[in-house]
Amino acid sequence: MKEYRYNYLENGSQKYRGLTDDNVMFVMDDQLKNKDLWQKFVDVFAEKSDDKDNGWRGEYFGKMMRGACLTYKYRPDEELYDILFKTVKSLLETQDGFGRITTYSVDKEFNGWDMWVRKYVIVGCLYFYGICRDDMFKAEILSAMTKHVDYLISKIGKENGKISILDTSMWYGGLNSSSILEPIVELYKLTGERRFIDFAKYILSEGGCKGGNLIELALSGEKMPFQYPEVKAYEMMSFFEGALAYYEVTGEEKYFDAVTKFADAVLKSDITIIGSAGCTHELFDNSAEKQTDEVQVGTIMQETCVTVTWMRLQERLLRLTGNEMYAENIEKSAYNALNGSLNLFNNEQFCREEEGFLPGVTFDSYSPLVFQPRGIGIGGFKKFDDGTYYGCCACIGSAGVSLFPLASVYKTSDGFVFDYFHGGEIDSTTPSGQKITFNALGDGAIDGKCEITLNLCENEKFTLSLRVPKWSVNPKIAVNGEEMPAKCGYNEIERVWKNGDKITIETKAELKAVTLNGKTTFTFGAFTIARDEEKEVGDIKEAFTPVIENGKLVYEMQKPNKGECVRLLLKTKEGDVLLTDYASCGKHWCEKRNRISAWLNVR
Repeated sequence: MKEYRYNYLENGSQKYRGLTDDNVMFVMDDQLKNKDLWQKFVDVFAEKSDDKDNGWRGEYFGKMMRGACLTYKYRPDEELYDILFKTVKSLLETQDGFGRITTYSVDKEFNGWDMWVRKYVIVGCLYFYGICRDDMFKAEILSAMTKHVDYLISKIGKENGKISILDTSMWYGGLNSSSILEPIVELYKLTGERRFIDFAKYILSEGGCKGGNLIELALSGEKMPFQYPEVKAYEMMSFFEGALAYYEVTGEEKYFDAVTKFADAVLKSDITIIGSAGCTHELFDNSAEKQTDEVQVGTIMQETCVTVTWMRLQERLLRLTGNEMYAENIEKSAYNALNGSLNLFNNEQFCREEEGFLPGVTFDSYSPLVFQPRGIGIGGFKKFDDGTYYGCCACIGSAGVSLFPLASVYKTSDGFVFDYFHGGEIDSTTPSGQKITFNALGDGAIDGKCEITLNLCENEKFTLSLRVPKWSVNPKIAVNGEEMPAKCGYNEIERVWKNGDKITIETKAELKAVTLNGKTTFTFGAFTIARDEEKEVGDIKEAFTPVIENGKLVYEMQKPNKGECVRLLLKTKEGDVLLTDYASCGKHWCEKRNRISAWLNVR
């Protein structure tokens, strides 16, 4: 089994202050502690609710359970744990005599989104298994998941009388069904049962979808993901995450190569300036090129499910390889597309299916880029029997919000890695096993500076690896006031550390222009910058000419308003233009002046 280069700290080890922690707490209070919502997620299994429309209501449990468990790892909370424990217990009670846990009856199984639902049953249960403190209940979970998957093995495969996994759904050539690969491998990791890894091998042998083998396509590099036989972004990335899990178990380099080449191709062809993809609905479509297009009013694009799944794939590659590129990609997605999707003001959202506005959910589903409002659809919308509703993006969002702080600091065999710098405390143990606390002041991405003080009893030699983002201008690192060489990327400091040692990291940002297809956007460090109608008086579509002196844009930093990370006045020949961070724009999307734009008309 392949060892991760970077490993999570102990549960509850990272206690941050500021934006990142505020977002986690908002999601926990607004969504994850909603007992009624969890009960509805379980009821659809007992009622076989997806029979009536080949629906996907059964995914809600697993998607949100994963995010809730990651949230618990970052912020252990007894009330949350109790809710999750009871929810999983209730779900297991819906298991039938065949071992099935699904929202489809036997007569309707292996159709629509049935396998997708079963995938998320395993995902949710195994994530709770990872935080469960009750050994007897953990055994019960594994027993239930074993029966759940054994039923699938008895029905799906190449043998006579079995159905191909690619024929278990009429959607996307079976790509959604094939994405069950990842939790199957994770179940094997826990049980060691050979039949599970054999089943995973079978799924891989089918290639992921009809019309072409995705692994071979990725390895050849002859086509980009938007040219594959199926282009559903979220499901495809999920399938490749399963291939990466298979590599972790088997060490077969072919699958690692396929995943890294696929991820590189997605980054090149489809990831936009805000760290998401899919400017045509939720599909790979060469978004890196198309992102400047002005689309028809109400066009959905850049689904939050895509954002979070991209972050998850990048984070898994980061832990496995230690390549700072993956940390850069996570940072862009978190500070822009993901944070922008949070419905912090509980706005109503337009529901396309109901052709009207409904009370909003915790996450917006789609992210605009060119002169469009937020809140124009509820992704994965389905009603429950009582007339209430929920959506897929609302369920997956918490996994991204909690993953970001968890990825901020990792353990390694010889010390610690700091990927993102937030104010707060990090408690852990050193390579020798002694307790250590890092007290941090400042926020690297927002303040441009962070000071970290070490607290430990005995002097000890170990390595601290500090990541300086590639957007940093003249970065600086000092230990106890003594400046050290600093570069963008990882800076490894191996020394004998003692109590009271102080590290200062400066990551200054500058406003930079990015031009594509005749339009321009601006970045300021980790943040994509945008215009917001609500914050201005004039027409945000109006072209302007920036003032440039000595080859640099001229601008004046302003104190951010509440909810903003960056606010500045760009000097232009037509007058000052207000620019703020993308995630803070368009947050009151029910207002009349609600359009935002990251890509601007710049002369």
